[in-house]
Amino acid sequence: MSDKPSFISGIGRNVFFAGLVSLFMDISSEMIYPLLPLFLTGVLGTTKTTVGIIEGIAEATASILKVFSGWIADRFGKKKLLMGLGYGISVVSRPVIAGASTWFEVLTARFIDRFGKGVRTAPRDAIIAESASFGNMGLAFGFHRSMDTIGAVIGPAAAFALLYFYHDGLRLVFYASAIPGLIAVALIVFFIKEKRMTKEEIASVPKLSISSFDGPFRHYMLVVAIFSLGNFADAFLILQAKNLGVTEYMIPVVYLLFNLVYAASSAPMGMLSDKIGIRKMVLYGLVSYAAVYFLVGMASTTAHIWILFPLYGVYKGMSEGSQRAYLALVAPPERKATAFGVYHTVNGLMLLPASIIAGVLWDTMGAGTTFFYGAAMGLVAAVVFSFSRIGKKRAA
Repeated sequence: MSDKPSFISGIGRNVFFAGLVSLFMDISSEMIYPLLPLFLTGVLGTTKTTVGIIEGIAEATASILKVFSGWIADRFGKKKLLMGLGYGISVVSRPVIAGASTWFEVLTARFIDRFGKGVRTAPRDAIIAESASFGNMGLAFGFHRSMDTIGAVIGPAAAFALLYFYHDGLRLVFYASAIPGLIAVALIVFFIKEKRMTKEEIASVPKLSISSFDGPFRHYMLVVAIFSLGNFADAFLILQAKNLGVTEYMIPVVYLLFNLVYAASSAPMGMLSDKIGIRKMVLYGLVSYAAVYFLVGMASTTAHIWILFPLYGVYKGMSEGSQRAYLALVAPPERKATAFGVYHTVNGLMLLPASIIAGVLWDTMGAGTTFFYGAAMGLVAAVVFSFSRIGKKRAA
């Protein structure tokens, strides 16, 4: 029986509804995310280093779950259950953030949110990979990132609307963000259809070990680790926007603009990567990241921010889907969820030192140095990737 609904060409039913789930969850998340650094520094009075520590600990600690969640999904064939559980846990964090009066309570809420992300991400990506045909892998992940990012456009817009009518309504925005999160959970329950694994497929899944993956996968994880060490939290981009004169009132708008470009470019970039080769798109994405962060470090006016945030959206459209599609091609078919778990865990673990380094550089040497550091790490990752033979035959 075909998995493709007639109204969506080239992607499967699960890809479509997984995209819809991410759309609603990102509405929820992005109502909060662009305002959280301002809440921490402006309302709770924390330093930039503290912002980096909070983001780094939340992401890195919860990311440890991603590899275990992926392996459990492969081992027991419960991808939908883990996906739904993860999204549900994240929804619980919304009222915790809304009621926070100290930075530690914000850290707790961020940890709960990222804990949920750690549980859901690898099983969800595996469901997408299983539902897409080989020739449409870039399109499938590009479509998913596009839907995810449309939610990231709507979320800041909703936050802006609430703040327009309630100027001191940060906590109201945080409470309201739970509503689209609950819709996302309901969509999983009623519309995602999991492919049943046979007993033989379940029994064939090996013990959790990086040594069970081949050279191309392990080499790719090295590139991901190098890049992620300089890919610190986007919270620092928001702080740079504030630093260069964008008012708190307009922060959700500039972030919305970034996400609008990200959403518009993700699916076309996914289709382009299927044509020119996913490997090339990954490389172009690494170089683009380095270029944008160098320019953000050089920025000196508000006008620069309004130009660079959309350019950052183009980079995201090039990179986010292609990196995952590339992983789907170099990972063993029977261990896709585990492979995605390892990928997301490497990303998350590197975010802790990356964000702490970013915060310390900002507090001691200025904002520019923070972004120059990120640009340098992006270039190093691009060089290592370009001179390697990672998956060339599989993902040319």
